[in-house]
Amino acid sequence: MNAVYLLLGSNEGDRRRWLQLARTAMAEKAGRIVHASAIYETAAWGVTDQPDFLNQAICIYTALDPQSLLQAVQETEMTLGRQRTVKWGQRTLDIDILFFGDRVIDLPALKVPHPYLAERRFALQPLAEIAPELIHPVLQLSVAQLLAACPDPLAARKTEAHKDIA
Repeated sequence: MNAVYLLLGSNEGDRRRWLQLARTAMAEKAGRIVHASAIYETAAWGVTDQPDFLNQAICIYTALDPQSLLQAVQETEMTLGRQRTVKWGQRTLDIDILFFGDRVIDLPALKVPHPYLAERRFALQPLAEIAPELIHPVLQLSVAQLLAACPDPLAARKTEAHKDIA
């Protein structure tokens, strides 16, 4: 089994419901969720003239290989209404693979660890809640260290603790 860290995000419609549906789908398609952060709210990053995002980090134990996990993630996004029209644009659901164990993956469609992770407070803040000591296999820094050094000025505000795992 591989420990995989995902970031769930939504800034369209019933954002909390999209995150809940994503957790359920990932538990069904990818593996058992063993940790889930609180839900955080942040202003949009990249394309800023859109609604705020809700984000949540989860850790799953999966038997899937990286490409099969990516397929499960993309199928879940599409099933839940994700349309890829504008890069970093508004969306019902976004699921990023942040870490896949301690593997470094560099494929055309999949780069792990996530290439922008160290620059994004909205990803590091919830991840640090569930895995502060996790070491980035390329940068050789913990998630807590990456968060402390993160240049992103956008605040990630905790909105609520997460109560249910699936």
